[in-house]
Amino acid sequence: MTTSNKHPQAPWRNFYGRVKGKTLKQSQEAYLEEDLAALSPGAIEWEDNPDRSPLDLQAMFGGKPVWLEIGFGGGEHMVHQAVNNPDVGIIGCEPYINGVAMLLGKIRKAEAGNIKVHPGDVRNLFDVLPEASIDKAFLLYPDPWPKKRHHRRRAVTPEYLQPLSRALKPGAEFRVATDIPDYVRQTMIEVPKAGFEWLAEGPSDWREPWQDWISTRYEQKALREGRVPHYMTFRKR
Repeated sequence: MTTSNKHPQAPWRNFYGRVKGKTLKQSQEAYLEEDLAALSPGAIEWEDNPDRSPLDLQAMFGGKPVWLEIGFGGGEHMVHQAVNNPDVGIIGCEPYINGVAMLLGKIRKAEAGNIKVHPGDVRNLFDVLPEASIDKAFLLYPDPWPKKRHHRRRAVTPEYLQPLSRALKPGAEFRVATDIPDYVRQTMIEVPKAGFEWLAEGPSDWREPWQDWISTRYEQKALREGRVPHYMTFRKR
């Protein structure tokens, strides 16, 4: 099993320093070997799909609405949403293979049959998503890239937001959660430029999580370390 984040014409080619971290458990190696291929959304990487032929989401999920989670971490939120929304198909992207292995274990345990998994850069997936095909998207506790010179790598830059906007249906919801104040600032500046409107009536609204929210390990770490989570909801215009 291999993953790739290569994009032959993109400046983000080498953004991910660690695609694999701690040694995987034997059970996690088994999940990757036995389950990942069957959960693939299809040919996404450039070497597998050089013509960038679009995915057939209608066939993939039987005509169900399709949601997208960008960077699912350990997968707890995505599995929670899949189990509680069986009439929806969810695609998750995560370049960090340890997180992919954790997700696969959760999918097995929950017997969630409405999830597809891309173990790589979401921008390769954006290339093959049909226009106006996604009903809801999530960006939850993304890598903060705290150094100023790395801010262009954040997932709320035009390189991410423009193809995301293209893939979302008009009226689709885009949720962003982060505990980094500067990430909040950049989100509130850049996301509206990409064709989204903020749905909150004021700053106080972003302190309360969504009603269907499940706390993730990243949020719990932020709370333990005294950082304040922010929850921002946008709608594609």
